[in-house]
Amino acid sequence: MSGPTVALPGATDALSERLVEGLAAVGRRLDEVVAHDDDFIDGASRHLLDAGGKRFRPMLTLLAAEVGAGANPQVVDAAVGVELTHLASLYHDDVMDEAEVRRGVTSANAAYGNTTAILVGDLLFGRASEVVAGLGAEAVLIQARTFVRLCSGQIGDDRQAPPGADPLQHYLGVLADKTGSLIATAARYGAMFGGCDAATVELLAEYGEKVGMVFQLADDILDIASDTSGKEPGTDLREGVVTLPVLYLQASTDPADARLRDLVSRPLTDPAEHAEALALMRAHPALEQAREHTERIAREATALLDPLPDTDAVRALRELPGSVARRLS
Repeated sequence: MSGPTVALPGATDALSERLVEGLAAVGRRLDEVVAHDDDFIDGASRHLLDAGGKRFRPMLTLLAAEVGAGANPQVVDAAVGVELTHLASLYHDDVMDEAEVRRGVTSANAAYGNTTAILVGDLLFGRASEVVAGLGAEAVLIQARTFVRLCSGQIGDDRQAPPGADPLQHYLGVLADKTGSLIATAARYGAMFGGCDAATVELLAEYGEKVGMVFQLADDILDIASDTSGKEPGTDLREGVVTLPVLYLQASTDPADARLRDLVSRPLTDPAEHAEALALMRAHPALEQAREHTERIAREATALLDPLPDTDAVRALRELPGSVARRLS
């Protein structure tokens, strides 16, 4: 696994150095926990771990701990539990999405087959639970509730909004569960095991959930808007996945939008139709509405931190939601 780095706007050199040291400790603990006596299982379990990744969630756990007394072995284990849970979910996601590439390498399902990928994902969820069990009963309960929300969000992601429900609110609720819940737990654990008081723990958990939503919304917008995001643009359009820009488009009653509404109402396997839809979406006001919505949630996340003292860690936390949203610029 590559060495840890931190690119965190607003972080002082001293804070960045502590976060790098913390991420290195998380990396060593991940290697230890994922290790298995069976070489095949060991290799399959390490497949995505060794491919790297942003380590965004453990970084947030370490940063939230800095609001209190800073990192300690419990904070490190909490960060490991969160990252293992995220890693396990990627194994399952790639099976459901029939993905061929993840983190720049062959996906686990393509390399090992769907059955092995699912079982390794289950194994890593078990490893995460094993680590969290060492943190006490409250941490185990939080982990269990987070896992329920992750699964609920994934189920909701595969379904349309139920009759009578607001499609936009359904979508945002799915994102809160599917992505926001684990990032909320990352921040909650950091504050808990960093020694913060109960009010600060709850505040940072709410902040983390909003940051998680910004993270996912930005990805969904970049799927349409960017040719340099590291993946083929318009993947969601090709698969018929409804995201925030599409929801804003669908709310339009302008007759001039009829062709585009028809295109995005179904998977676009025809290259010409896909290219047409991508070009029309990029020029449509719905994309800017989605950007504004994402930036509004980022501002809400930052405002949650107002009661906290003006420390190096809090200043870095203030910068984080905007830096995630600014990927849209």
